[in-house]
Amino acid sequence: MPRLEEHCWSRSCASRVESNNFSGGNWVASRAEEMMSIVTTVLSNAYGSLHSVRAANLIRRGLVLFTVGVVLALVLNLLQLQRNVTLFPEEVMATLFSSAWWIPLCCGTAAAVVGLLYPCIDSHLGEPHKFKREWASVMRCIAVFVGINHASAKLHFANNAQLSLTLAALSLGLWWTFDRSRSGFGLGIGTAFLATVITQLLVYNGVYQYTYPDFLYVRSWLPCIFFSGGVTVGNIGRQLAMGGVEKLHND
Repeated sequence: MPRLEEHCWSRSCASRVESNNFSGGNWVASRAEEMMSIVTTVLSNAYGSLHSVRAANLIRRGLVLFTVGVVLALVLNLLQLQRNVTLFPEEVMATLFSSAWWIPLCCGTAAAVVGLLYPCIDSHLGEPHKFKREWASVMRCIAVFVGINHASAKLHFANNAQLSLTLAALSLGLWWTFDRSRSGFGLGIGTAFLATVITQLLVYNGVYQYTYPDFLYVRSWLPCIFFSGGVTVGNIGRQLAMGGVEKLHND
């Protein structure tokens, strides 16, 4: 009998120990699951917050670039009209700034697309652009671009070929002075080609016209203006992107 009681008591103790171990294992598992849930929630919220910040930054940069494009279009197109380089139908001349309303909107949209595309291409190529990355350089680039556009309307040469070669040299000088990147040169060429084709189609359909066209329906120096404009807007976009990255790092 004593042995039977001792055996029963030992079995009872063993069962109690196993029950305690089992309940302890459940407690650890539940705590680990709770911790994993908390970590997952925190990471998800952090990713969502970062995505929201990046989206807001992208929209902010796009709006700034759109505004810059609209202002430059109004100023430069007014200059071209005053020098009788471009001509619009009579019903357009009474509108705001003596310009067609759709030109600033189109130029603003193009500026936003090109300005956002430049830093994206730099990131894709793994070649972050760091040449003269300060706002003073960007403002000088804008001033040179306005000067090139002013020269296209004011300078008089013996023929359009000399004017085109001069503006081409000035445009390449602008790229070399303020950019010097392969992506900047390639996007500038692409912008000039696409914008020139669109302008040719607009003039062909009678939307407006150029005086003394010598390159199909437009002036031969027009691609130079588009090239330098693409480089200028690209520099603005890069500078805005750099400011956005620094803000994200600080946050």
